[in-house]
Amino acid sequence: MRDAPWYRDGLRFRCIGCGSCCTGAPGYVWVTPAEIATMAAALDVDETQFGKRYVRQVGDRYSLIELPGGDCVFFDPGVRTCRLYRYRPRQCRTWPFWPSNLHSAETFNEVARSCPGAGRGRLHTPEEIDRQRDVVRV
Repeated sequence: MRDAPWYRDGLRFRCIGCGSCCTGAPGYVWVTPAEIATMAAALDVDETQFGKRYVRQVGDRYSLIELPGGDCVFFDPGVRTCRLYRYRPRQCRTWPFWPSNLHSAETFNEVARSCPGAGRGRLHTPEEIDRQRDVVRV
């Protein structure tokens, strides 16, 4: 049997829509073909055109492109939210419960310093957190 994780009492999180996780340092927002199809349909554009305009291939994976400075291509700075929030990829849906953020209480507390929703809101159980953690390789 596995030892209980450091977050055995759960963690609080509620997205407040601040956009902090959509901006800043460059990185990758991994997307699947199914997610590309969903986002293309939400924008009412052909998947091929969507791919050419918003997606880059990285090895055998796909990532949303970024604007200069690292902001996600779908981040709207005027209202500080995602233009496709309802259709956002799994990687975005599982924030902040990524393996890199769950190494220790210290790493999660570091996330909470830049994410106003981390440490607040609904209490997520360890089981919920583990399910989200295991959804996507970040």
